[in-house]
Order: sequence, then C-alpha cells, then structure tokens
Amino acid sequence: MAKKTATKKAKAEKSILTKNSIEFLHNYLNNPSPTGFESEGQKLWLNYIKPYVDDHFIDNYGTAVAVINPKAEFKVVIEAHADEISWFVHYITNDGFIYLRRNGGSDHMIAPSKRVNIHTEKGIIKAVFGWPAIHVRDAAREEAPSLKNIFLDCGCATKKEVEELGIHVGCVVTYEDEFMVLNDRYYVGRALDNRIGGFMIAEVARLLKESKTKLPFGLYITNSVQEEVGLRGAEMISHTIKPNVAIITDVCHDTQSPMMNKIASGDLACGKGPVLTYGPAVQNNLLKLILDAATKNKIPFQRAAASRATGTDTDAFAYSIGGVPSALISLPLRYMHTTVESVHKHDVENVIKLIFESLKGIKNNHNFKYF
Repeated sequence: MAKKTATKKAKAEKSILTKNSIEFLHNYLNNPSPTGFESEGQKLWLNYIKPYVDDHFIDNYGTAVAVINPKAEFKVVIEAHADEISWFVHYITNDGFIYLRRNGGSDHMIAPSKRVNIHTEKGIIKAVFGWPAIHVRDAAREEAPSLKNIFLDCGCATKKEVEELGIHVGCVVTYEDEFMVLNDRYYVGRALDNRIGGFMIAEVARLLKESKTKLPFGLYITNSVQEEVGLRGAEMISHTIKPNVAIITDVCHDTQSPMMNKIASGDLACGKGPVLTYGPAVQNNLLKLILDAATKNKIPFQRAAASRATGTDTDAFAYSIGGVPSALISLPLRYMHTTVESVHKHDVENVIKLIFESLKGIKNNHNFKYF
C-alpha cells in the first residue's frame, strides 16, 4: 500500500516542463533584453514558440505575437512583457568614468561592485560599478549609493579611451549576472521580471499543441516590449490586435523575506501558487472564470488587492479600445529589480497550468458583460 501511495505521489508531482523547456528558460533569461532593445530576446522567444503556433508577427517597436487560429473573429490574448530594467550611459568624465541614467526602475542601491555589459556597435564592453573601499569611508557621514555617486569603470584613463571602445551617451548597460537554481526549488537570476512570464505563456502554447487542444477562438500569445517604462508595448499592441479578452501574467512581491511589510504589501508567499488580483482593471466575470478553473483543477492560488492600478500591462489592455475584459495572474517573486530575483518552481508550473485551464473555459464569443 505504501509503495502504491508513493508511486501516485511521484506521478502527481511530475513536472510539466521538458528538458528542452528548461534549456530555453536558461538561454532566455541569460540573454539581455533591455527596454527599447529587446530584439535578441524576442528572436529567441519566437524561435522557441514557432513550432507550437500557426502564425506570428512583430510590431514596429518589437512586441512579438504568436497566433493560434489567426482567422478566428473572437480573439483572446495571453500576455507577458519581454523587457528588463537597465541603464543608459549619460555622462563620460574627462578621466574616463561613466555616469548613468535609469532605463526603467533600476535599483541604485544594489549597483556598487556589480559587473556589467555595455552594449555598443562594436560589441559588449565589460565594466564594473566602482565604489570607495570601506577603509576610506567615514562611517559617521557615509553616503548611500545614488544616481549622483554611482559610476562605471571600464578600465580607461580618459574620455577619449572610453569613446574609442565604442561607448557613447545612450549606450545601454545590463548586469552580467546569470541564471541559477537555488536548493532545487527556486529559479534565480536577473530579469525574471518578466521574461519568466514570456517563458510561461510560451509553455502554454506548447501544452496546447502537445495535448492537441482545439480552441474555438484565436489565441494571441503576446510578448510585449517597454512595460518597464509605462506599459507602452501593451498599449500599442492592444490597438493592433483588438482583443475580446486579455489574460496578463507578471510578477508580484513575495512578502515572507526579512524587511517586507505585509500590512503594506499583503501576505503572499513563493511556493503557495499563482496570485489572482482584485481591482478596478480586473474584469470580475473573467476573474471568476479563472477562479473556477483553479478550483476545478485543484491549482493552489493566492489573492491580492490593487488599490488603483495594478501597475502591470493589465491596465493597458483593460482601458484600451473601449475596454477589454482583462485579468491578472501573478507569479510571486523575491527581490524584485535586483540581480537575484527568485521564483519557486512549483509556482511557475501552476501559473502555466492555470492559464492553460482558464483558456479551456473560454467559449467562442464568450459573454463577459458586466451584468
């Protein structure tokens, strides 16, 4: 009896991800995709998803859309955003140091001692965020890192040397940190916000293809650009697709680690399932359909409340073209906008399952009227 129970448990815990899926995730997360310069990441994503879809297109700013049933009139979007936070070269001093501006919500506090890649037309130039040694800092009047004092050192002694490397104002800068797995439980790396979302919606496409699931509507699997600077990619592509329904996936804050405030940010935990948000941009009937899918398929989930905006591409879809019924499925994440963003493996799989099962609950010409 014990042996049978163990076998059943092993089957129940079998991963829905394949070896090829994990290889794609590894490569996709390691590839830089800064806001406004997402093209190489979008190429990787499209190359992976193409076998599972009927068509694809890319808009003028780089949002990539893979389509199943492109001729169908009723259109459903599942969406994530492809861009990662980064920096722009802003000012090069005469003695060869480089000051920066943010491209998205880059965190100045984590910058000192980080290694970076400066992207130039000549290729990648390596640099480091310099910082004075602890021995020479005045503990009583110690300065915190800020945009006024963090700087890059690329090993040059003059501005001319910097420029000869191909570095100029406007070059984009990304962190060097790469993908890892922590204690066989967490995927860790920079830019899980939100390329892990692009991975998850691509996996939904794979599951639909491999399970031979036939959808009665057109499915637009959308990997948007420029979310980190104001939801701009989603704003543009919503007018192109003109969807009837949109399900967005992004990350949210795990609040269990030290220094997090549950009163301010809610009680959300990595490993306890996708997070479903209540808020003005979330259409209640679509949310109910997703809740029903989670309950019916025994997918664990958590709940969050958005005060005004969700701060995700959900807002861009919800308030476009007369109002698109939209909902948000979030992935709990620790240490957002750092180079060690961390998500639980089980949550990743459960977000994929929840989107997959929710799609199966949407009928052709589904009526999501308010009442």
